[in-house]
Amino acid sequence: MPETLSSGLMLSIIFAYFGILIIVSYFTSKNSENADFFLANRQSPWYVVAFGMVGATLSGVTFISIPGVVGAGGANQAFSYMQMVFGYLVGYAVIALVLMPVYYKMNLTSIYGYLEKRFGFNSYKSGAAYFLISRTIGASFRLFLVAIVLQEFVLKDFDIPFWATVMITILLIWVYTFRGGIKTIVWTDTLQTFCILTALILTIGAIGNALDKDAFELIQLIQASDYSQMFFFEEGWSDPNNFFKQFIAGALFAIVMTGLDQDMMQKNLTCRTLRDAQKNMFTFSIVLVFANLLFLSLGALLYIYASQVGLEIPDKTDQLYPMIALQSLSPAVGIVFILGLIAAAYSSADSALTSLTTSFCVDFLGFERSDAPEAEKKKTRMKVHVGFSIVLFVVIILFDAINSSAVINGLFTASGYTYGPLLGLFAFGLFTSYSIKDKYAPIVCIAAPILTFILSYYSDVLFFGYKFGFELLLMNGILTFIGLLILRKDS
Repeated sequence: MPETLSSGLMLSIIFAYFGILIIVSYFTSKNSENADFFLANRQSPWYVVAFGMVGATLSGVTFISIPGVVGAGGANQAFSYMQMVFGYLVGYAVIALVLMPVYYKMNLTSIYGYLEKRFGFNSYKSGAAYFLISRTIGASFRLFLVAIVLQEFVLKDFDIPFWATVMITILLIWVYTFRGGIKTIVWTDTLQTFCILTALILTIGAIGNALDKDAFELIQLIQASDYSQMFFFEEGWSDPNNFFKQFIAGALFAIVMTGLDQDMMQKNLTCRTLRDAQKNMFTFSIVLVFANLLFLSLGALLYIYASQVGLEIPDKTDQLYPMIALQSLSPAVGIVFILGLIAAAYSSADSALTSLTTSFCVDFLGFERSDAPEAEKKKTRMKVHVGFSIVLFVVIILFDAINSSAVINGLFTASGYTYGPLLGLFAFGLFTSYSIKDKYAPIVCIAAPILTFILSYYSDVLFFGYKFGFELLLMNGILTFIGLLILRKDS
């Protein structure tokens, strides 16, 4: 690490960054009520939401992982990840044109309220419960990975234990979200997106300076490298980078992890009208394409730079970007990298904390049905907010205690199974007119992921050597759909 880039300086910048977020929170949460916390009173400018959602989608995992996998081989090598990003565009179009009109027509606070109106109480609770599980594990996992980077590159010189690092960062998130909720997050996400893209562009510029190349020459350098292949058709379905697998997976993941996810949709529902929300979604999706293209370009340049200056590629390619940004380039690049990483991590974590609070209050405590005074609801909501902060802390500490990448990745993969039942429930509701025997819906929602896991585990035997990848989500949704079809009521 350069001498001028001390751990103390980095720590000061991190706290200054959170100080700015707290100031933003102060001005956006004045006289805040539950309606502001949950939906910002539906007054958010669509263009602010669109820009902020880019940062929320580009999590800390994306920030450090996507550049690293460009030259790592295997899944998402070179620019193959763009095939999934192009699939996102289809998914976001479905969200804007199919899902959003339903959510706005029903005037929903929690999108899982649709399941109650369409099927009944048990389907509703099943969908909301799956969201709580998947978002808790997913947000904790992302924060865990970023906390490891902060601990290694910034905080280890202060002998601060890992649990204290986690506790302080979650406490800081709580401080700037507990009053304003989603009303605050719409604006803090905008600031965080700006930090992410600034870090990305400045790092690319710094590598260009180090290699004595201008922007046009950098593009030519990437195109001439081994990292520039974007479309993969040659190896068929056995190739994890196959275009059709990646494209379909991208569309499905966009639908379930944005359109069926309270965390992401809550931001969209703060827009004034359906038309504004749709403009937000289409604008956001276009900006996201260019942002991902920049991340992949950075990944290629990191490998090219490492090769030209004789740096050894770390075994864990997630460490390539932080290693070069913090130890090989100028202190200014190290500073913007840390800011970008913090922004990427907490733009998804803060909204996760708010959406978990919203879902629990609306879906399980019945805030919208309750006649309790608003002041009492506000106290309850703040207690729930604290409760989920503690839950995230505990889960992250458990990840650290397990200290096994195989087990942790398994847990993260398991949380991915929870989106399958959501896909099946919403698809059945939107594309059929059947009612179902609602009391049996939880059985279907539990059985479908279990059966999907069994089919995946024995796929070599059952499907003549075929190994499932992203298709598991589709299979999970189809099995849920079939189960609901069996439960349909006769007209």
